[in-house]
Amino acid sequence: MTSEITLFVNPTAGRGRGAQAAQPAARALRDAGFAVRTVVGSDADDALVRAREAVAGGTGALIAVGGDGMASLALQAVAGTDVPLGVVAVGTGNDFARATGLPVREPARAAGVIAEALKAGSGRPLDLGQVNDRWFGSVLASGFDSRVNERGNRMRWPTGRLKYDLAVLVELAALRPIAYRLTLDDGEPLDVDATLVAVGNGPSYGGGMRICEGAVMDDGLLDVTVVGPCSRATLLRVFPRVYKGTHPSHPAVTTHRVRVVTLEARGVTAYADGEPVGELPVTARAVPAAVRLLARG
Repeated sequence: MTSEITLFVNPTAGRGRGAQAAQPAARALRDAGFAVRTVVGSDADDALVRAREAVAGGTGALIAVGGDGMASLALQAVAGTDVPLGVVAVGTGNDFARATGLPVREPARAAGVIAEALKAGSGRPLDLGQVNDRWFGSVLASGFDSRVNERGNRMRWPTGRLKYDLAVLVELAALRPIAYRLTLDDGEPLDVDATLVAVGNGPSYGGGMRICEGAVMDDGLLDVTVVGPCSRATLLRVFPRVYKGTHPSHPAVTTHRVRVVTLEARGVTAYADGEPVGELPVTARAVPAAVRLLARG
């Protein structure tokens, strides 16, 4: 076990909670006997360069302090390496942390879980999704949900779940079905009209929307949720069910489990873990045990 570990901090996460959380997290880790180095980039690109340098330099662990965006950025640095990932979740949505049973907005407690796993040499092997050379831990969005994501990212108010609820209402004005072509594993391409297609390594995005309900993060598979053409009234009825994960029973919703999926559609940008990955077509694949998460087994 390497005693020096790296805190990877987003000072702006959760309206400043990232910066505030770094101190109690670092204190708890030092009290557990670890030497702690802090990395803060001037922007996302600079932060990722610094995180990759820490991983290449043999840090004992990379600990993301922030929200889902910071956890996603950390994945880009540690996935496929021997360096484990820790998450101190203090952001707005925290979907990755909730899906993996990690403490949320309790930095000292989260650091304690990380220290315990490091000392035991344990952790939880997790699958990741990979698309366009980008790793994702939660959900790849395309269609109505990616447009909501894009609009929500531009909004400064409100925050948290309410931001995405409002973005949904705004995007409803432009609601229209999208002509998709889906290729599931080695099957024949399927032409479907859909409101959205989401690909989940984990179950949720957007601060608790369980779009890929039932997705398991260590089964070697991706869960694909297809929401067919919907009127505005139908979508408004279905949308609240996403938070409870009961929407798959609606006749407009179909689901699949695959190792690889290709999404094709015109004029649609895919978002993975809330970050843009490019216009369709894209191919997403499940990569088993791509990262070791410092969590209780």
